[in-house]
Amino acid sequence: MPSPRVAEPLSAVPLKLPRKAPVYVGETHTQLVRRARKMHKVLTETYPDAHCELDFTTPLELLVATILSAQTTDVMVNKVTPTLFAKYPTAQAYAEADRDEMETILKPTGFFRAKTNSVIKLGQALVDDYDGVVPGKLEELVKLPGTGRKTANVVLGNAFGVPGITVDTHFGRLVRRFGWTTEEDPVKVEHIIGDLFPKKDWTMLSHRLIFHGRRRCHAKKPACGACPIAQWCPSYGAGPTDPEAASKLVKTPA
Repeated sequence: MPSPRVAEPLSAVPLKLPRKAPVYVGETHTQLVRRARKMHKVLTETYPDAHCELDFTTPLELLVATILSAQTTDVMVNKVTPTLFAKYPTAQAYAEADRDEMETILKPTGFFRAKTNSVIKLGQALVDDYDGVVPGKLEELVKLPGTGRKTANVVLGNAFGVPGITVDTHFGRLVRRFGWTTEEDPVKVEHIIGDLFPKKDWTMLSHRLIFHGRRRCHAKKPACGACPIAQWCPSYGAGPTDPEAASKLVKTPA
């Protein structure tokens, strides 16, 4: 694979300009938007099956699964939720759950006592304030126990069809590595990246970046030599650039 060519000269030092998103020396905000959208276009072609990897059939199931996904993998969550969802099919059931029984089910996900507490309180809040129905608005979702902006955006985008950007660990790492922003704060990242893309693309953008982060753009050793967007990435070389060595780092879904 030939060395990637970056169309616009980039510097590792961000230039402080009055823009909504940080830009790099030699790259205007308009050029940043074009580069980011080119990268997203290729990621769209690379991951045509990108989707939420938590299993669910209702907004309530997705909300609970997303809360449980903290500090564990989607794969692990998907192993325990069939039993959980069968035993607690409604918000009322969560509100009235036996704590010990739920802790036993959730134990494999880690932090099971805190998660049990959050899920029971979630059920109680839904019953008390929303007649047991998960609300479809961000400002209402974030008031629920265990539900921050990230969780709310997951639910809105995947259960209600409301565009949202999910700034999880993978998303935040990748947008900084791509030079789309230098911001660390998740809420600021959400707004900055949202400014680079049409609102209709936000939910799938999140899925595609998360897919890429899990499969190729790993935190410690990204598969740079097997990356379809390497030519636009200022961090090219952070991992092996040899195609054969890089291909061994590419992961497939579990």
